[in-house]
Amino acid sequence: MKKAKIVATLGPSSIDKIEDMIKAGVDVFRLNFSHADHKTHKASIKKIREAAKKLNSKTAILQDISGPKIRIGEINGILELKRGDKIRLVKKNPKSAYDLTISYPEIIDHVNEGEYVFFADGSIRTKVIEKTPDYLVLEVKNDGVLSSRKGVNFPHSNLKISAITPKDEKDLAFGAKNEVDIVAISFVNRKEDILKAKEILKNAHPKHMPWVIAKIETKQAVENLDEILEAADGVMVARGDLGIEVGIEKVPVIQKKIIRRANKLKKPVITATQMLLSMVNSPFPTRAEVSDVANAVMDGTDAVMLSDETTVGKYPIKAVEVLVKIIQEIQSIYPYYKKYEIEDKDAIAASVADLCKGIEPKAIISFTSSGTTVKSIAKYRPKSPIFAVTHSRDTSRKLKVVWGVEEIFEMPKIKDPEKLIHKFIEIAKKLNILKEKDKVIITMGSIVGKEGTTNMIRVVEV
Repeated sequence: MKKAKIVATLGPSSIDKIEDMIKAGVDVFRLNFSHADHKTHKASIKKIREAAKKLNSKTAILQDISGPKIRIGEINGILELKRGDKIRLVKKNPKSAYDLTISYPEIIDHVNEGEYVFFADGSIRTKVIEKTPDYLVLEVKNDGVLSSRKGVNFPHSNLKISAITPKDEKDLAFGAKNEVDIVAISFVNRKEDILKAKEILKNAHPKHMPWVIAKIETKQAVENLDEILEAADGVMVARGDLGIEVGIEKVPVIQKKIIRRANKLKKPVITATQMLLSMVNSPFPTRAEVSDVANAVMDGTDAVMLSDETTVGKYPIKAVEVLVKIIQEIQSIYPYYKKYEIEDKDAIAASVADLCKGIEPKAIISFTSSGTTVKSIAKYRPKSPIFAVTHSRDTSRKLKVVWGVEEIFEMPKIKDPEKLIHKFIEIAKKLNILKEKDKVIITMGSIVGKEGTTNMIRVVEV
């Protein structure tokens, strides 16, 4: 089994291959709300749920909302720029081909002289040399070509713009009502962005709360990482825009920092962008891509994500299979049994990890209501597989993104702990997941099914 998880973005190349992709190793399907409409996404959700049910899989759905992607407006044809040229970012009424409008004109108020503005994924770099209430004058620093709707980045500016647009509010409400399991918030800058998303989700569907993942892809998000991690249920290292914002040479160090912080706080972390990009057109990855994936897994990422590889790529299933092989190979040298300063609320999980080193159980069986105990155990990266047992369908799907969770069982509530354990072992034996004489470590609460009551560890021989 693989301990790190796989997130695959659904698109034209994979929409009719969902069952095969689950069989190949996909744990979570990502729906990109920058593309397609609600009708299309609803059909995709239905297909994923039906395939998961058929295969008896707890496959999760991640909704990735668009966020305020800043773009220039329409350009008549192509604008060729040379080093030293002057262009303007205007709030309204462009007067020449060198006047560019922007999707969020109020941003101009928050940009200062001396700061840089990047266009088209950073391929054109400019510097602000003059500011007025209505426009910015930019000096072009390198030759390049601009066309309509290209992206704009402000790597040095403190932009006071919400990560949740009116479109995102509608998308979040749609996701909540259709019971997606995880929601990724794009262009997060501060904890308030996460809190606002959670409030929208709660109001849309009070009885269903997805995990909210913060995409770290701006300089401000890196600077505010601690407060964002405190508010979010997990994070995504979104290396595309992040590389433009901070410089690509800084991304590997920031990636390691984010993963290390998220691991310590037992928040699931997904590493994304160009993991196996060459496999869009090739059945084989490059050696550099394999090393990139391997390093992310070694760093401690809970999951790795495929984007173009499975949306428009020629080999979506092959790309998943390659990820599985890389993850399994890394497991042979993985640095298990992480050490942290033990807090009271993690004492049970830390003790489980220590026990695993001594008795090497067949599995760790964690009876959980919300998934918190499972995340705590995963934090210490035990070598033994984690089996999660829950009465909650919502919890079971969310746990598909957590490192080390190899089996997930849904069982009805049984208040008597002894009866619950006996019933689980009976089911596991029938499924040939456990056999007689197997040793397992069990964690559960004295009040079965109540969140936050895990206080028991038992070593049991089946």
